[in-house]
Amino acid sequence: MEGDYEIADIYQGGYSSLSPEYGPLFTGYRANINKIGQATSPFTTNILQEVSEKLRPGQKVIEVSMGIFPDRAPIEAIPKQHLDEVKRQAKLAGVDITVHGPLLDASGFAGREGFDEQEREIAELKIIQALEKGYQVSPGANVPVTFHSANSVPGARWRKISDEERKERGIKENQEIMMMPIVNQETGQLGIVKKEEKFYPGHNLEKGEIYTVEKQLSAHNNTLWDEELQRLIMPKEHADRILMETYPLVKEIYPKILGKEIDVDKDLTFEQRQVFSRFSNAHEQLRDIETHLNSTFNKGYKYGDGKMKEYLKKVSEDFSKKTIIEHEGKKYHNPDPLIHSRALQDLMQSLRIENLHEKNIHTPEVFKPAEEYALEKSKQTFGNAAFRSYEEFGNKAPIISIENPPAGFGLSRAEDIKNLVEGSREQFVKKATEKMGMSKKQAEIEAEKLIGATWDVGHINQLRKFGFSSKDIIKEAEKVAPYLKHVHLSDNFGLDNVELPMGMGNVDFKEVMKKLGKKGDEAKKIVESGHWWTTFKESPIAPTLQALGSSIYGMDMAPYWNQIGGQQGQGYFSYGMMLPQINYETFGAGFSNLPAELGGQRQGGQGGRMSGRGME
Repeated sequence: MEGDYEIADIYQGGYSSLSPEYGPLFTGYRANINKIGQATSPFTTNILQEVSEKLRPGQKVIEVSMGIFPDRAPIEAIPKQHLDEVKRQAKLAGVDITVHGPLLDASGFAGREGFDEQEREIAELKIIQALEKGYQVSPGANVPVTFHSANSVPGARWRKISDEERKERGIKENQEIMMMPIVNQETGQLGIVKKEEKFYPGHNLEKGEIYTVEKQLSAHNNTLWDEELQRLIMPKEHADRILMETYPLVKEIYPKILGKEIDVDKDLTFEQRQVFSRFSNAHEQLRDIETHLNSTFNKGYKYGDGKMKEYLKKVSEDFSKKTIIEHEGKKYHNPDPLIHSRALQDLMQSLRIENLHEKNIHTPEVFKPAEEYALEKSKQTFGNAAFRSYEEFGNKAPIISIENPPAGFGLSRAEDIKNLVEGSREQFVKKATEKMGMSKKQAEIEAEKLIGATWDVGHINQLRKFGFSSKDIIKEAEKVAPYLKHVHLSDNFGLDNVELPMGMGNVDFKEVMKKLGKKGDEAKKIVESGHWWTTFKESPIAPTLQALGSSIYGMDMAPYWNQIGGQQGQGYFSYGMMLPQINYETFGAGFSNLPAELGGQRQGGQGGRMSGRGME
């Protein structure tokens, strides 16, 4: 201490920019500047201008947006010559290119029209096209091409359950589904089931019966199955009644009519023709009922579980024994309408829901969770596209990197991405072994290389709006880590997809990256801050470099970008002078009035301790 001040008063408790942890934006996670890139605008096909602008800050990675919003900037509007020029510019600048493909539903979901197989096939072609364009801008580099797991498929609505509620209800799970989209697999149309409380006569009305979404889904399938059989009861009874009235009257002549020994119009009386007409109509109604039963049987076999399939095989065999006759080595349908009627009656009875439940057989899942259905279809699409790309480009083929959309959309959780990646790899292996004769082991190696995940840290953070905590979101990152190929960066406060630069919201980026591990460190990290560009009209790269504490000189060593504010005298969130005015009044604008011991000038001297020459 000298005079009436202490050295500590100079900074008044402020953090020193010499500290590696300095900076209001710094997330605590440090990323190499050569792994950080920026995406081109998704709203234009002028990728040449976009790439040129993104090259100016000197970044080493650029993600080219190709048709992300097809209505505004379709991928097919990008000329192949522009792709070649992007490749040339990137090579000259020493920049790595990654690609974001179109936003589409690989499952073939077509909005109000529901799921459609032709739409799925079109989506597959669009993915293949994006892979081909990705190869064109970065040939031979296994360029990551990102596609969302889903685009417009609605997702289930989850709710986080507190520990107190979980204990009170005696359940293990700490989350539950409150609303779930379902799909009729026959028609592709969507429906919705919700958890709700229901009240019925004869039950305790103080507290209704809770129907979970799973119970509601089961009820939908039971109702559909039961209604299909119930609507056949009245027509069947009507046909049987007419048969019982008319068959005794035509029994003798019926075989001769079938054998064309008798002509109905010429050989029968008017009264006989009337009776035979009623008999024929009743028999035709039985055939129509059989057609409907066949449709119901088909649904049961297509959408039933293994136990249901085994049961239906026995039912089919029994029906054949009753309705098929053999003559001279050939099989014929028994023409006797009464035998046909009894066989149909037995078939209906065997399919009745009461009979199934007595045998502990579940009704077929004609209605299925929409996300499960989308998952199965999307596996097929991504696996097929990866195989087609491999056929064309071999082991240099682009990587299909499947991204989680904002939480709340379909297939947006880590478990969804995990299942989709694994399923797509299985589809690739199936194709490679069947079509190319590749060994299963080699096919699995190639599939793991060419199909993986893009983890968007901002998208998954929006689970917070459903009551999930930062710890829950960090666990999501841990689940997806083994499949990681690529990372997208944006920050928010857990409610909306506002796409702020990192460090400006509440994404716990440091802990998320810890769980992503070595693959997360090595992955290229693309800044997606479209809202930032739109609102503040400036690049998000500078604040991102500060948030990720990147080395200023491109090497993993100090000084870091998070220290830049202090070193320049003006930080990202600073305005005016960094130090209080009293510092300048006390020590001078150039701090020339500092004590000599701290580098100030000695009165009458020719230099200070830091002037480069000794004091006189």
